[in-house]
Order: sequence, then structure tokens, then C-alpha cells
Amino acid sequence: MCTFVAAKKEITMSKRYTITSALPYTNGPIHIGHLAGVYVPADIYARYLRLTGNDVVFIGGSDEHGVPITIKAKNEGVTPQDIVDKYHAIIKQSFEEFGISFDNYSRTSAPIHHETASEFFKTLYDKGEFVEETTEQLYDEKANQFLADRFVTGTCPKCGNEEAYGDQCEKCGTSLNATDLINPKSALTGNVPTLKQTKHWFLPLDKHEAFLKEWILEGHKKDWKPNVYGQVKSWIDDGLRPRAVTRDLDWGIPVPVEGGEGKVLYVWFDAPIGYISSTKEWAEREGKDWEPYWKDKDTKLVHFIGKDNIVFHCIIFPAMLQAEGSYILPNNVPANEFLNLEGNKLSTSKNWAVWLPEYLKEFPGQQDVLRYALTANAPETKDNDFTWKDFQARNNNELVAIFGNFINRVVVLTNKYYNGVVPAPSELSKIDEETLAAVKAYPGVIASSVERYRFREAQQELMNLARLGNKYLADEEPWKVVKEDEARTQTIMYVALQIASALATLSEPFLPFTSEKLKGILALNENVNSWDEVSEKDILLPEGHQIGKSELLFTKIEDETIQFQLDKLEASKKANEAANKAVEPQKDTITFDDFVKLDMRVGTIIEAEKMPKAKKLLVLKVDTGIDTRTIVSGIAESFTAEEVIGKKVTVLVNLAPRKLRGVESEGMILMTENAEGKLVFVNPDDSNVANGLQIS
Repeated sequence: MCTFVAAKKEITMSKRYTITSALPYTNGPIHIGHLAGVYVPADIYARYLRLTGNDVVFIGGSDEHGVPITIKAKNEGVTPQDIVDKYHAIIKQSFEEFGISFDNYSRTSAPIHHETASEFFKTLYDKGEFVEETTEQLYDEKANQFLADRFVTGTCPKCGNEEAYGDQCEKCGTSLNATDLINPKSALTGNVPTLKQTKHWFLPLDKHEAFLKEWILEGHKKDWKPNVYGQVKSWIDDGLRPRAVTRDLDWGIPVPVEGGEGKVLYVWFDAPIGYISSTKEWAEREGKDWEPYWKDKDTKLVHFIGKDNIVFHCIIFPAMLQAEGSYILPNNVPANEFLNLEGNKLSTSKNWAVWLPEYLKEFPGQQDVLRYALTANAPETKDNDFTWKDFQARNNNELVAIFGNFINRVVVLTNKYYNGVVPAPSELSKIDEETLAAVKAYPGVIASSVERYRFREAQQELMNLARLGNKYLADEEPWKVVKEDEARTQTIMYVALQIASALATLSEPFLPFTSEKLKGILALNENVNSWDEVSEKDILLPEGHQIGKSELLFTKIEDETIQFQLDKLEASKKANEAANKAVEPQKDTITFDDFVKLDMRVGTIIEAEKMPKAKKLLVLKVDTGIDTRTIVSGIAESFTAEEVIGKKVTVLVNLAPRKLRGVESEGMILMTENAEGKLVFVNPDDSNVANGLQIS
């Protein structure tokens, strides 16, 4: 067995942390892309910092002023307020049930946020930090309104993506203005917009370019993630330009200065201020002073976001904070890349997603399984893919077979041999000492990874501790030793229980529900070890301590459960294909005289057989009411001969006969394709319709 050396922490710990997570738009529920990119890593970090004795406030909230919300409201025929009230409640409840440990989860429609954002704008306005300009903006004549960024789509001038939005291309990540788009069109009416003059206030980012270069490109070159640093460098190298902080809309926070009538604060000016207002809300409730968490230089501010929000959190918001003058700047912005689903990009509009409320309902009590799978496959440095088969394998082969198996064996044997009482050890062997030394090293090893935002690596080290426990039991075989050496068996079980106790503490950031359950099994709830005590104390679970009975921490997930989820996604894929299927254009116009030449009759298929050596053809005998005739039909890939006998059909009876593979076909049966591309009969629904009746 290898000997571990305790890892030194690479980062000096602060005493106070403000942790923010991107505010989700309240136009739909949370899905696994949100969780993997933002909320699970943020929660791991916050829980870890609390366990290590720091003063932490973990802030979240709903972003309720974005254009996607007004679009959703228009589509559903309700007010934007109806939409945000509905989805704020769904999102907040989902986060609570999933164990995201926000200290405060607020919303940008709250009065305290409107007040905070308005005051922030007025402070910058009074300091002369804005540039007021009358510019030409895109205007939809049919809708009679200016088009905010997300109301415009067009071709990205950088990468050629034809579905770019007016604020950003989601394909290449380029930050845009709506007027930058090639061939723009209104998302409201589909019309080509015109240009119309309007007045707005701009934040001159070019004025802050030197500061941003020094702060990020020089100051954070070594400690920010390469994907974040690279994006920021690209924007700065390209040259920063003034950015409008107001919009012509009626949904949002009204511009609080003269001349701002009919305008609101741009959502990306308003939303990050939501972190501040949510902190204020928390402080008021808890009787604390909010300002040290945002204005004390000893506070460490960390933003957890997805890569599509990097420009706003690393350039625009810091420029706002710097312009205001009294706020600290983020210490780090560990943005993640995107998570795909079964090889395809997550899409809320196409229902290609795993929705958190559905998961919580369909996998009750298995929050930690999803947390574990998402962390194990987190898109920390590149886009990654979630698959249900991998989810199943992570659960069955790792959580059940390694972590759960170790704990179950330890607890079952302790109850079997000692009625659940921790036995007294005798003299420790070299293996025992090396194992306990390795246990003490794990807090430092895991901490080093967490503090560098390498959560996949950190969770892997946690699982390595469970592997250490399994190997120790497998090597020492207490179930055999107990027959020969009672004292040695007590020592083995004592050491194994120390490992189990360490897992109860160290798993809490990653598997909080499992940690709580394990603490209950080990009866640790009133005497839980802190993170540092796991590495400092020689005894985590003292002799004579009474533990509880065994409970399964994880259960195997069967193939049929996974297949159900795959079937749901397949149904979504087929629905999308049907929705996107191109409808054939209308053929050339015919006259009424042309139409009446067609003689269509109701008929019944009375015989059918497969044409030899022909993949697609069936030879049918059809009772048309006027005769019985042979018709050759290319439907064999959609129907068997047995299936179509007795089928009522629509027959074009006056079509000129035509020989197909030597068989003369005397008519045509009318068919079409369904959404799945399968042929279906165009036939009368009423079974009482007699053969031979004309269709007109």
C-alpha cells in the first residue's frame, strides 16, 4: 500500500467569501446544463468553504427582466409577470430539493433589487460615467416597436451562423450589437426591420480598456482558467467599444433619470447587480452588514457562470464596479464550457434536455447520483457529453460498487461482531499506520483541487478514499481473521470505521444527502468532525461509540429505467423532426375541369402479397365497387401483406395502366407520410362508407 504525503494548500485562505451563481432566466425550468455548468460546482465550493471554517455567503436569484421572458409571455398569451412568478417558484423549489445551499435566493423583480439597480445607475450617471447618444436602432414597423437584442436574429458577421441573436452569437461566442447582424429579421413578426433614431445611455468600455488589460491580462494570467482568460483576451485585443445600458422596452427597471421615459435598464446591466441586492436581502434578514461582502478588500468574490456569460462578468460588470468606485472586483470567474446531451447540443426550445423537476420526480432520493455524474463529467475546460448510460455506469460501478459497498460492509460487520460498538484497537500494523496516514492526507489533496476549481479531480480523490477503504478490507479480510485472531479483527474494523468517518465529512460538498445519511448511520450528527479535524485528529470515531444499523446509501439503476429516459429523448427528437420537416410546395395550379377528370373511389384491399425480388412493392387485389383489379403499390417497407388485407383505401381508378416488373397495375392508392416518415393510408374514417362511392 502506498504512503500518502499531505498536499500543501496552494492558495492562502481568506476569511470572507462572496460566491455568486449566474441568475437563471425565469422562462423555463432548470436543466442539467445549468447544473453542470454553474450550480453544482458553485455549491461544492460553498459547502467546502463552510466546512473549512470560512465566512461564506452563497448568492443566487432569478433573472426576470430578459427579453426571452417577454417572448415566452407573448407565445403563451400571458403577462411577463405571470411567466416570472410561475418559473421563479419552480426554479426555487427545484434548487431546494436538489440541495443547492444558497444562503439567499432572490429575484430581480423584488423591490430591493429595483432600488439597488436604480441607485447604481444614478451613481454612475451623476459621476458622468455614461455617454448619452442618439443612434439608429432596429425597428419593427409592423409591431410598432424598437427591437431589443433578443428580438433580432440574423447572420453572425464573425462565423456565418444564420441564427445569431442581436447581443451574441451562441455558436462562436462573439458579443454583438443587433445592428452588426447580416440580414437581420424581427423575431416578433419575421419582418426585415428598419433603422430608426432613439436615445440611449452607453457605458464606454473603451475608457476602461487599460484597466481591464492590467487587471486581467497581467494580474490574472496565471490563476484564471485558460478558456476564460482566452475569451477575455480576444475581446480586449479586438478593441472594446461603448455598450448601451438602456433599452426601448416596457418590461424591466425604468431608467431613473430625466429622458428615460419608455426605457428600461439593459438586462445585462441590471442582472449582475442582482448579486448585490440579493446579498442586501440576506443581510437584512440575518441582521448583518452587507457591505463587507462587497466592499472589503479582504473579501474574495467568485462568480460561477457558463461560458456564454464570460464577457458580462469579466468585462462589463467589472467596468461597472470600477466606475462606481467602492466595490471589490472578482477574484476569479471559473466559467465552465457547455454540457451536451447524448451527442447533441442541449436545447430548451426543442425539449432536448433533462429537466431538474422531472428528474427529481422520476429519481426520488437520488439527487446525489446526478450531482456525482455531472461533476464526474463536468465541462470544466471543454464541452462534454452527458449520456444516460454513463449516468447508470457511474451509479452502479462507482457509487454502489465502491462507496456504498465499503460503507455497507463496515457497518454490517461492526453490528455483526460488536453489536454496533466501535471496537478498541490493539497494536497497529504497518499497513494500519499507512492507511490512517493516507486518510489524513485526503483533506489536503481534495482541498488543493477544490481551491483550483478542479471539481472533477476533487471528487475523484474522494472516490479514491472509498477505494482505499475497499482495498484495506479486501487485503485484511476481517471475515476470515475473526475466526483466528479477535484482537486483530478489532483493529481492522477500528481502522475501517475511521475511513468511514472521514468519508462522512469529506463527501459533504459533493454528496450532501449521502453525507447526511452516513452521519446518521455512524451516529455522528452531534459530533461531526470538521474538514481540518479529519487531517489533524488521530481518532475520528472513538472506541465505545455506538453506531446505527446498515442502510443502503445507493441502489442499482436498472436498464429499463435508463431505456425509459432514452425513449423520452427519442420522442423529443421525432417531434422536432416532424416540426422541422419541410412541407412540399404547392404544385402548379390546375383548373376545375382538370380536377373532375380524376375518378377517386372508396375501395377495400381483399388480397395482398409481396412482389418477388422487390423490396418496396406489394401486389394488391382491390375491390373498387366497380370491379376487382390489381394494383402494385410501393408500401412494402411500411406494411406487411397481412396488415393491409381488409383495409379501406382511396383509389384513383382512372389512371392509365402501367406494368411494374411484369405485373400490370390498374390504378393508384392514395398515401402520405406521417411525422416519422412512415407511409399512412389516405382513407375514409367511416367504416360504413361503401366501396365504389366517388370522392369529390
